[in-house]
Amino acid sequence: MKVEKNNKRILHSWAFYDWANSVFPLIITAAIFPSFYETVTTNSNGSDIVEFLGINIKNTVLYSYSFSFSFLTVAILSPFLSGIADITGKKKSFMKFFVFLGAISCSSLFFFDGNNIEFGIIAFIMANIGFNGSLVFYNAYLPEIATLDKMDKISAKGYSLGYAGSVILLIANLIFILNAKNMGISNNLLPYKISFLSVGLWWILFSQYTFKNLPQSLSNGRNKTKLLTKGFKELLLVWKEIKKSATKKKFLFAFFFYSMGVQTVIYMATIFGAKELHISTIKLIISILIIQIVGIGGAYLFSWISKRKNNIFALTVSLVIWIFICVVAYFIYTDYGFYFLAFMVGLVMGGIQSISRSTYSKLIPQDTKDVSSYFSFYEFTEKIAIVIGIWSYGYIEFISGSMRNSVFALGIFFLIGILILKLIKKSPQKGDFSNGFSKQIDN
Repeated sequence: MKVEKNNKRILHSWAFYDWANSVFPLIITAAIFPSFYETVTTNSNGSDIVEFLGINIKNTVLYSYSFSFSFLTVAILSPFLSGIADITGKKKSFMKFFVFLGAISCSSLFFFDGNNIEFGIIAFIMANIGFNGSLVFYNAYLPEIATLDKMDKISAKGYSLGYAGSVILLIANLIFILNAKNMGISNNLLPYKISFLSVGLWWILFSQYTFKNLPQSLSNGRNKTKLLTKGFKELLLVWKEIKKSATKKKFLFAFFFYSMGVQTVIYMATIFGAKELHISTIKLIISILIIQIVGIGGAYLFSWISKRKNNIFALTVSLVIWIFICVVAYFIYTDYGFYFLAFMVGLVMGGIQSISRSTYSKLIPQDTKDVSSYFSFYEFTEKIAIVIGIWSYGYIEFISGSMRNSVFALGIFFLIGILILKLIKKSPQKGDFSNGFSKQIDN
């Protein structure tokens, strides 16, 4: 049975998964867990050296390595798993697996107190793998359930729902943390641990609506006895197809470079504020809330820009603003300056992610059966960009002694992205991307 496209219930259910999962990157990887981790892994004498699997290592270095490892793991596994999902027709089942893996691992952080560092790091890694692994199959659904003219809008709706849902839970957790003592909770760490548990429960609970209405993909009928070998070949096959189209290839190279900057800013902004500006945890969380709230409007703003002009124009405008952010960050020294940067990041963060996802969806041939494999390549590209971006950020700080130089240098990645996008043919007329630009795709 063929999946019905543009079904309102299915589209809303798909977008609603952003509401379910976006609490993880906001609360766990950005707002609350990083400061909690720093606190519980710093000794009373001020030492930040921890012992992990018998190796003495700086706590922040271990945190960065665990981040990189989780992204590399997903990048390696995603083409293999998505190939199996397409062959067996169990895309939703794989998505469910990663959701439960991520949510349960996230919830288990409730038992992390700094003394069990191996447990905490492994739980954090598995939660990251669950989150990013589920996105491979989630994103792959978009071209199956929506036509070209609906992709920008539904993609923006997903990101906006994600921002809204994550902000609601973050505010609820902040209120709880700030009033925990008034509620009779004397353990200073317990409110934070409960917030980790709330993320896992929220993730599992609200994803059930998505799973209830999202259709299960059908098997493409390939030989199921060659699942392992076929899975590892999917990435190469997709790349061979992409090389046939100059447009697809240029877009992915542009996406690769500007993702180095985008994702690094997202993951390192809190650390930059704390280390370079000495901003308190509460003020950092306020800045994150600004990013999330502004991000709701930003996603729709760039969806509107892409409709008025085209996707490439919208992406270019966003990248110019990202360069502006990197330059201004170098000269910022006050709380209010950081709040301004948070506003600007929120404005373009949702927009560039939403438009990038929908642009790539439009570049995938509509009769493609192995959609998951195309999106595994997309996810692979982004994950490798994240690893390189965060590594570059840390290395530049290491050799220069300042995170300001790292942030300033990120502007180079955005500039390269703009230059590559300029090489892509533009739509000769105003209107939706699919009405002009996509007709010029080299298939």
